[in-house]
Amino acid sequence: MTETPARRDGATSAPGSDAPEATVRRTVELWVAGVAAALTTLSLGAFTVVVNGVDEATFADTLYPLLADGGVAGAAGVPVGVAYEATRTLAAWFSFTVPVVLGLTVVGFAVARRRPARRSTGWWFLAAGLACLLGSQLLLYPIAFGFFVAAGLFALRSTDQHSDQPHTGSSR
Repeated sequence: MTETPARRDGATSAPGSDAPEATVRRTVELWVAGVAAALTTLSLGAFTVVVNGVDEATFADTLYPLLADGGVAGAAGVPVGVAYEATRTLAAWFSFTVPVVLGLTVVGFAVARRRPARRSTGWWFLAAGLACLLGSQLLLYPIAFGFFVAAGLFALRSTDQHSDQPHTGSSR
């Protein structure tokens, strides 16, 4: 007397049936979130590396003219020392934001790989998008939008699972 092992989700398949289990693919969501995480790392990380790699004299010769002439609001009348400290502070803020965004993205990837049918996984990508948006001082809104798209796809896109399985969750 052999029994078929019970599936984790509680659904049972008929003994002897060779029906394939429904698979859930979240490829689009993971690609969008991965590209957004890579762009966040490149943009914020590159800014941080460049600013932390220059001293005040090099900043005054190279970066400050770019900021003042490039149309950065209020940068033209700011003394070099104040602009240097403000830029270093922004770089420190960005260096804190990158690991937070990457950490939330990695957790989202892990949950999506382990249980791809869960729609609540999108909350991790929503949090990564908010961290990207707020951590970049609203500068990376196009990249944060990628995280928001991934979160929305998790919430709205239907999975490949069939509705013939019994409903065991909450009705709310």
